Amino acid sequence: MEKKVLMIIAPKGFRDEEFREPKAVLEEKGVKVTVASTATGAAKGMFGMQVIPDITVDKVNPAEFDAVVVVGGSGSQTYLWNNLQVHKIVQGLHQQGGLVAAICISPVVLAKAGLLEGKKVTVFRTATTLNELKKVGALISDAPVMVDGKIITGKGPEAAREFGQKIAESLLK
Repeated sequence: MEKKVLMIIAPKGFRDEEFREPKAVLEEKGVKVTVASTATGAAKGMFGMQVIPDITVDKVNPAEFDAVVVVGGSGSQTYLWNNLQVHKIVQGLHQQGGLVAAICISPVVLAKAGLLEGKKVTVFRTATTLNELKKVGALISDAPVMVDGKIITGKGPEAAREFGQKIAESLLK
């Protein structure tokens, strides 16, 4: 059966390669990728990539997906970190045994959604991201990609392809 992955991007300031690389890896493996954002219209990447989301986060039914990937980039802090719809999506996927993945500064979304206590994670390191993860009892690693059960985190753009590969491996095994 075809696996379905939801990728969530900020409407402005998502990190182009953290979207492009994992999406390419997943689609190469025959995974159907749906793109969600917090707003309609073209989402703009930090380096000019434009993506038309398939759906807005308020219309997403987590039960329709096998995994969710929260893409990083500076817009994540503004649009995704505290978005309750995004929290509900990652919580829903987690509760139904799906994969939950986040890269760069977006593991903070998973922390704020209550999913990272006692979990080994990696994150793009800033004083703020480290503080947010420590606050919830996450175990922070310096690895480019961390897999802890059904939670996968990536450190940043240089890990984007490996991040995509780990998601594909976990999804298709």
